[in-house]
Amino acid sequence: MTTAHPVSLKTDGESGLAQHAARREAMAVLAGSDTGELAALLAAAGELPAHEELRKPESGLLMLRGRISGDGSPFNVGELTVARAAVKLASGEMGFGYVLGRDHEKARFVALCDALVQTDRFRPLIENGVIEPLRARQREARKLAAERTAATRVEFFTLVRGEDDK
Repeated sequence: MTTAHPVSLKTDGESGLAQHAARREAMAVLAGSDTGELAALLAAAGELPAHEELRKPESGLLMLRGRISGDGSPFNVGELTVARAAVKLASGEMGFGYVLGRDHEKARFVALCDALVQTDRFRPLIENGVIEPLRARQREARKLAAERTAATRVEFFTLVRGEDDK
């Protein structure tokens, strides 16, 4: 398992691919967070700029697809409920939020954070005050889960009898 490190979402001279990967990782952290924790961190960030909803939060379904043996014929596994939202800041940056389930408020918060990290003014505030604390909590939760799993690990070994060794 690799550990994600904070990466600036937009810097001069950074390639588009690196920007895309950093934004994707930040959105994964935000989408994997708890709504209450995300709301509290955004409230603690101070006054945020005015924004309009391009797409009001709404729920929908996504079709999950799988492949036989990992690389065979694709098939439909089932449907998954997703909430999505889109916002636009007064300065023109657009943010999009997609989260599992029907949590419209969380989708709106994720979209707002996505828009804010695209601005020079609010990027450090959101990265350091919202995304990094969430990332640290999620990292700690994964570590705790790995430790709990490791505690149940069973080692098997075989004993060889001396007379069977001829």
